[in-house]
This record gives sequence, structure tokens and C-alpha cells, in this order.
Amino acid sequence: MLRIIKERLHQQYRTLDYPNRQPALSPRYLGRPQLAPVSCGTCRACFEACPSGALRPTAGNEDTTPTLDMGRCTFCGACRAVCPKGAFTFTGEHRMASFTREGLLVVPGQPHVQQPTPPQFSLFRRSLKLRQVSAAGCNACEADCNVLTTLVFDLGRFGIDFVASPRHADGIAVTGPVSENMRLAMLDTYKAVPQPRLVVAVGACAISGGLFGGSDQCNKGVTELLPVDLFIPGCPPNPWTILDGLTSLQK
Repeated sequence: MLRIIKERLHQQYRTLDYPNRQPALSPRYLGRPQLAPVSCGTCRACFEACPSGALRPTAGNEDTTPTLDMGRCTFCGACRAVCPKGAFTFTGEHRMASFTREGLLVVPGQPHVQQPTPPQFSLFRRSLKLRQVSAAGCNACEADCNVLTTLVFDLGRFGIDFVASPRHADGIAVTGPVSENMRLAMLDTYKAVPQPRLVVAVGACAISGGLFGGSDQCNKGVTELLPVDLFIPGCPPNPWTILDGLTSLQK
């Protein structure tokens, strides 16, 4: 027991005072993309380099920088690497969660606008319990959800927990592209959650199918099967992105 107390004193206080203090992220972390409107002409380098089809022509001006869909983006940075005009930059900003699918679209020249929390979520300000459903994920998003329970993040101090039974949950947090083998299990889990209930899509696979969106064995994520209340982009999302998204439900 004395050794445990000594080690705990040596470790000191490790839980970050979030959101009062912002985390120091790795220099390799790209974060929210930002696009400058430039004339692309016939250049298609970024479209060809993108492994997940996250780019689309910008509505109303197809000759300019394309629109980037964070719901499909793997944040690999390939578009930035091949763009000859430097239209793609990544800000290092971890706050990327959105209450709407359209909020994940990054349009060239348009600044990011913070979304207000919909009033119906006020019920969960003091307590939010989620059943995590791994719907054929690779375990990367699942791991970043699990790490939130460690002392650095301490998810429980916000009144947020992952629970074992959907009967004890306020909603489900879905990861993975929702394979056919997991579709019914996910839907049954959702139906077992008492109303009112939430659906949180964690990661590109859960939002759009990600790299597996074109497979006939996947359902392009949860968005085509259930009404999603919160989208958390990334492949996988940074744990701080997930934490910021979940706590945004309580504002």
C-alpha cells in the first residue's frame, strides 16, 4: 500500500483541466482542414490522390478548390501533398464534431462556424450514458473511445460513461461501417435503449462507410439506417475530438 501511495505521489495530477485548458497535441496531428479558393483549371491531382473519395466539386464553381467532406476524410494529408497551389492546409484544431451531416463539409473560403447545441439535448447536461456498438470497425475508433476512461481524460467527471447494457443507456455510440453481419445487432441495440435516445457516429466509417463505403457487405455507416444526432469525424478521431463532441451535447 505504501508503494502505491508513493507511486501515485510521483505521478502527480495527470487529468487535464479540459475545457479550461486545451490539450497539447502531437505535431503530426493534422486536425481540421482549411481550404483556400484557387483556380484549379483542369487539375485533378487531389481527386486522384484521395483514398476515400472525400472531395467533391464545389457547388456553383467547379473550377475552384473542391469541397472536402470530413465525414469521409481519413486525414491522411495526401491532398495537401499533391496540390500545386497549396490550397489545402490543416489547422491542428481538434474540435470538429457536428450536429448535422452538412456541418462536416469544408467549403473553400468559408470560415468554420461553431454550432449551438440543440435544445433537446439539455436533458443530458448532468448525465449521459452510452452503449458503444462496434459495427465491424478495425478497433481504432473503439480504442480511442476506451482511452477516454483513463486518468488523463477522465470521462466520468463530465457525467458521461459507456455502459454495458442498452437498457441503462441514453443512446448508442457507433463505430465501424456497419457490416451486414452487424446491421441487425446494431438496430436491436438501438431499439433496446429507452426513449428519448441518441445516436453518435464516431469515425469516418460510422458516418459514411469510410474506406469501405463501396463494399456491398457494408451499409455506408449508420447514417442511412438511423437518425444520427452527433457526427465525430476522423480515421480514427483523436480522443480529444471525441471528448469535445460528447461534451458538446451537455452545453
